[in-house]
Amino acid sequence: MRRYTVILEYDPEACSYSVTVPALPGCTSQGVTVEEALANAKEAITGHIATLQSIGEPVPEEAEGPMIVVASVAA
Repeated sequence: MRRYTVILEYDPEACSYSVTVPALPGCTSQGVTVEEALANAKEAITGHIATLQSIGEPVPEEAEGPMIVVASVAA
């Protein structure tokens, strides 16, 4: 079982969530709801890993998840 951090960002123009997987560059997905976005992310990750394996490339492991912080600034 592999574990990867996924980042969901809501796009109000598209009315959907975009998904990126920092440990797997190029692995992206989307979904209208959070649940759909996560399900699609799992499918994208599985496909991305299968593609890497089929072409003989190493599959990145996520050693440590990305750090997300909020920075407050005067506007």
